[in-house]
Amino acid sequence: MLVGAGILLSRIFGLIRQRVLGHFLGLSDASDAFNAAFRIPNFLQNLFGEGVLSASFIPVYARLRAQGKDAEAEGLARAVFAWLALVVAGIVLAGVLAAAPLTSFIAPGFSGEKRDLTVRMVRILFPGAGVLALSAWCLGVLNSHRRFFLSYSAPVAWNLAIIVALLWPRSSFDGAAAAIAAAIGSVVGSVLQFLVQLPSALALIRSGPRPAVSPRAELGTVVRNFGPAFVGRGVAQVSAFIDTLIGSLLGQGAVAGLASAQMIYFLPLSLFGMSISAAELPELAREAGEGDGAAQRLQDRLVAGLSQMAFYVVPSAVALLACGGIITGALFQTGRFTAQDSRYVWAILIGPAVGLLPATMARLYNSCFYGLHDTRTPLKMSLVRVGVSTVLGYLAAIHVPPLIGVDLRYGAVALTSVAGATGWLEFLLLRNRLERRIGAVRLPAGRLSRLLLASAAGALVGIGADWILAVSQPLARALVTLLPFGLAYLAAARGLGLDEAEILIRRFRSR
Repeated sequence: MLVGAGILLSRIFGLIRQRVLGHFLGLSDASDAFNAAFRIPNFLQNLFGEGVLSASFIPVYARLRAQGKDAEAEGLARAVFAWLALVVAGIVLAGVLAAAPLTSFIAPGFSGEKRDLTVRMVRILFPGAGVLALSAWCLGVLNSHRRFFLSYSAPVAWNLAIIVALLWPRSSFDGAAAAIAAAIGSVVGSVLQFLVQLPSALALIRSGPRPAVSPRAELGTVVRNFGPAFVGRGVAQVSAFIDTLIGSLLGQGAVAGLASAQMIYFLPLSLFGMSISAAELPELAREAGEGDGAAQRLQDRLVAGLSQMAFYVVPSAVALLACGGIITGALFQTGRFTAQDSRYVWAILIGPAVGLLPATMARLYNSCFYGLHDTRTPLKMSLVRVGVSTVLGYLAAIHVPPLIGVDLRYGAVALTSVAGATGWLEFLLLRNRLERRIGAVRLPAGRLSRLLLASAAGALVGIGADWILAVSQPLARALVTLLPFGLAYLAAARGLGLDEAEILIRRFRSR
């Protein structure tokens, strides 16, 4: 719940940030440039950030603490920080110097002023991405000590800095100037996000991070685990790069539309997938190291986590499919972001919505593998998914729109549809490999069908309320649609015997 609360808070501010960006940029060339530029240094953040450190550092650190080896754990934390800072500093310098060729590689469809603006923002954004990678070290320490809320709410500071930078009064503020202001705000926000977490992390490791190399064997374990996790995360980032690359070939607004759709899609993915998998990772690592009965304990934790995820993710996916245009309009429809833009982003959301459930459950499976000190299996499955998604995604995005007589920019819809389908492939492969090691780990029989039935009932009620009341203002329309949707889903889920619905209703009544 603490992870979910922190993520929810940061995502709310992230949506506000995206709404402000949409107000000033819409789906314009400047918006495409900002989103492409942000993707390049974000590669660094994601490679060395939360995902990789979660896979390599947290299991070792948490197990040392569970064994009472606090001194060894503290030494490991200091050594990892020093090593991470050194590597990230070198990559930041290289990224700033190579901004132009990186832009040409990731966005080959950009030219002229659009390309020049992208290169300029890449140079601005790279140092901030490096600082965010260091803040992931704080997250690793805090999570291992079960201090979840601060680490996942810290991005609020980053989002606020961008919002302030965009809203700061100025005499001239065209699209390019707004994009540059947002990039500068991102760097300031990165520093703030790191500083918000640093004092608490330093207090937990007592002596604080020192730039020294640790001779401890545990550092070798972290580095060995880091390699496959790094490559696996890199593969996932390559997939995101490919989306941006293909999007740059699809015309104005495609890259920005993909980014807006991703922002919406990642809300339930982070809130219900990341929160549960992040909270479970230290516990799974402890369970995996406790000898007899470990497999059964891991099964029990995984099945409980999967059931909890599905209760929230299935209605979220149905809401994105049935009411995605309403949700997009409520979040982003202002200024230069039009109703037509909202419908376009909704179309892009269809594919990710279909793949939302397997994507969230795959995160929990990955956490279990990481707890078992196996970072290679998630890497292999990710390679399969990205390989299939790249080939089929390119063919679908470039060739399907002309075949059916629609604008080329709707190739973004085909691209995300392929990604949603290949998400199911990765999930099934991960589940199969994990069940070979610890036994059955899947949703209880009949649970998914009941969740789908309850979600369909909620969707019918929500769409009916929208049709009857016919509200036009985007925010009000979302309220009169999604509130009945949620209430109807809870009522139907309770009627179908889903325990989570009964628990939520009881908590609401008690308060």
